[in-house]
Amino acid sequence: MLRHYQLSILSAPPHNAISTSKSTAMRASISSSMSSSSPPKSRKSSTTTMSADQARLSLLLALASQASSRSQQILMDLATESGKYLFPRRFESRNLEEALMSVPDLESPEFRVISRTDRYEIRQVEPYFVAETTMPGTSGFDFNGASQGFNVLAEYLFGKNTKSEKMEMTTPVFTRKAQSDGEKMEMTAPVITKRSRDRDKWQMSFVMPSKYGADLPVPKDPSVKIKEVPRRFVAVSAFSGYVSDEEVKRRESKLRDALKSDKQFQVKEGALVEVAQYNPPFTLPFTRRNEIALEVEWKQE
Repeated sequence: MLRHYQLSILSAPPHNAISTSKSTAMRASISSSMSSSSPPKSRKSSTTTMSADQARLSLLLALASQASSRSQQILMDLATESGKYLFPRRFESRNLEEALMSVPDLESPEFRVISRTDRYEIRQVEPYFVAETTMPGTSGFDFNGASQGFNVLAEYLFGKNTKSEKMEMTTPVFTRKAQSDGEKMEMTAPVITKRSRDRDKWQMSFVMPSKYGADLPVPKDPSVKIKEVPRRFVAVSAFSGYVSDEEVKRRESKLRDALKSDKQFQVKEGALVEVAQYNPPFTLPFTRRNEIALEVEWKQE
């Protein structure tokens, strides 16, 4: 595309060059009609015009070369970021639905799969830090509430902090119900949305890049809180498509029922559901990866 752009610039004569050529032609016509003794003067005028055209052409070539160099650098930077979405990675799949899912090649919390069935897998998730905010509304998947929460966290991530530092995006985005006031709150995942049992409040959180550790910039917005998520065990079931409150309730019920037959793990008392969404909005529904998770613990013998 850049090559075509340069050629189109160079093939189109400058506006001033067109005017000069017309003016020269008119003067040559008038001189020819008035006297036949003025060819040398006409040739001198023509030579001057050509020199000016050459100078303009040289300037255009120099500008086009600079533009090309700058544009190529921009395209390289853009390709680096876009590649994370154009060349996604995949999780180990248990069925055809999961085989079609893909996720952006962005940093995610580290985990180790402990066991796997045809309906879910048990993971040990390593500690990580999150930036969290409370969303307005009574639904974890209401567009307006989710958008407001996401924007607040995105502003922090992209420079609205005490260091004015832009941080890398991570994946997934988690949506999770919150514990009630006075209960210990344990979070997992990059972007989390949580609602309490006695309050219609949801919280969203972004997972922070691991390279910062605990040394994260302080948010300028007081509604954004930084918290550490401890190591934990979770039962996870993946599904494609778009997420809704009804779908989450249905998936949660199925996961809880399936875990009743697990011989090693059981749902931790008071565990609340959380949903991970790995893909940007423009991803096709059948290639999207979503996960519903419940915290679990080893069964006591």
